[in-house]
Amino acid sequence: MFAPMNRNKYTCLLLLMLLLESFPNQLHAQVNALYPSYNNRRYSPGKTTYFIDPNKGNDQNSGTSVKYPWKSFRKANQLIFAAGDKLMVIAPGKLDQSLVMMAHGNQASPVSINFAPGRYDFYPDSAFKTRFNISNTNDTPLALKAIALYFVDSRYIKLTARGVQFVLRGKMIETCVDRCQNITMEGISFDYKRPTVSELKVTAVTPNYVDLKVHPDSKYTILDSVLTWEGEGWRYKTGWYWQEFNPETGNVSRVDLSMGNVKFAQHDSVLKAYFIHNPGFKKGMIYQTRDVTRDCAGIFLQRSKNITLKNIHIYFMHGMGMVSQYCDNISIDSLTVKPAPNSGRTCSAWADILHFSGCRGTIKINHSYLSAANDDAVNVHGTFLKIVEKPSPNQVIVRFMHDQTYGFDAFKAGDSVDFIHPATLLPFGNNLITAQKKIDDKTILLTLQKSVPAVTNGDVVENISWTPKLLIQNTIITRIPTRGILVTTRRKAIIENCTFKNVNSSSVLVEDDASSWYESGMVRDLTIRKNTFISSGEPVISIHPENKIDQGAVHKNIAIYNNSFLLTAVSLLSAENASNISFFNNVIHSNASIDKLVIWKNCTNVKLYGNSILKK
Repeated sequence: MFAPMNRNKYTCLLLLMLLLESFPNQLHAQVNALYPSYNNRRYSPGKTTYFIDPNKGNDQNSGTSVKYPWKSFRKANQLIFAAGDKLMVIAPGKLDQSLVMMAHGNQASPVSINFAPGRYDFYPDSAFKTRFNISNTNDTPLALKAIALYFVDSRYIKLTARGVQFVLRGKMIETCVDRCQNITMEGISFDYKRPTVSELKVTAVTPNYVDLKVHPDSKYTILDSVLTWEGEGWRYKTGWYWQEFNPETGNVSRVDLSMGNVKFAQHDSVLKAYFIHNPGFKKGMIYQTRDVTRDCAGIFLQRSKNITLKNIHIYFMHGMGMVSQYCDNISIDSLTVKPAPNSGRTCSAWADILHFSGCRGTIKINHSYLSAANDDAVNVHGTFLKIVEKPSPNQVIVRFMHDQTYGFDAFKAGDSVDFIHPATLLPFGNNLITAQKKIDDKTILLTLQKSVPAVTNGDVVENISWTPKLLIQNTIITRIPTRGILVTTRRKAIIENCTFKNVNSSSVLVEDDASSWYESGMVRDLTIRKNTFISSGEPVISIHPENKIDQGAVHKNIAIYNNSFLLTAVSLLSAENASNISFFNNVIHSNASIDKLVIWKNCTNVKLYGNSILKK
């Protein structure tokens, strides 16, 4: 039984708690005072060139002469840039402040941003910070996200940074594009001084201990035999989550290594892990580990249109990769995601690489290299929201169901929605939204044009206006511990001329569920052609909607042809609850027969012909 607390002590404790709670918000307000809002900025006259030199500049200078540049982004953050304006960063260096860009360019005269070649270090302490609800990334929904480059309420900006390396000095969103249109970024390289994924190699194994060589970038401390990983502004104790990378085969997989009874000690330059039973360490393997808290994204695009990323290099990004949320038309050309050359690292992404949630228009990924992640390479999906109440004949209250995905604007007036039975994943009605009202971060009131059809417990809605076309071409996907491409969109999707190598699970997964992650939706036109699949997990291609009742095909019109499969597993294609599937003219390197390689379950109108099996 607890002893009663003295009233004065209780009052002091309460005041202390209130002070600690308010301090981050006060500090945030002080920092964000450096970043005026839209109404507190002045308009640039246009066709003006502004100069920044982080080493020799001075914020008291005019900034409009190369001889008298500004030192920081502070003065630029007080402007609304106009057509023809240029912002020239003429020397690399340390950047304590974010670039919070507001610009009104036009197609003939975009606003240009140019960085001189070299290394730029961005620090989160005085960076612009704000709250975001990011799809699949909501472990810390109230936490403020620091942003290095922030484009907001802007149009027609072209950023060029060839030969430029942005190095993050703590957890930050590398670039955020928020409510913008016609934004182009070219040539940037992103990296972390201290990646949030730590790495070590097992150099020796004995019955009671292993020798570990920790990567020089993976800083750590040991206290009372407990290993704690430390970074710039963060730290965590070694836990169960690990990935095992085989440097000889290039394969990477997730493994659970319990550290509960492992004792760590430092012996000269060698880290030793002592145990009674080896939790799973293997000699020669490289192990990656991280704090599993989903608190951020590497690049975040939200409610924006016509975004182009070209010749971008990502050596490491923290969080749920590049998340594009309710964006319209995204073009990604020559994106390279892999550890920096000569770095000795084996991981470049804390989780997914490219994550698209509720987008529309066309998503194009071309001539890219996506590798060394801690989760999927590409995930394209919408979000089912559960109907929890029907307050009037033409209204429903809907709710986000997964604790990682909620809080963002999932609907707008004019959007069309389908009503879906989760057990069948089939639609039973359609309607048009005339108004939406956010009740809280998880519930939304939708007012509809017509009466709501009869709904039963558990029924969901999908915003079908925000479903994208998808085109992935000439892209290499490799060293992925989970899936290569997850595609769940009802519009035309093409995956062609790509190479999948060392993808530990399915290289292509067509799912759809309204009971776990609530990631929608149905596929209606998917082509997988002229690709090469090497050493993929099984099934290499999986069509697997998570419906509980079969009342008809969930996915339709899928063509898989002219591909090459070099199999290490037996299962090549597994399809359930689908129709109009064609698998033809593929070359398969395997010792198994076609009836073992291709499995159908509850599928109709299946075509299987012209495939060649070459014995290994």
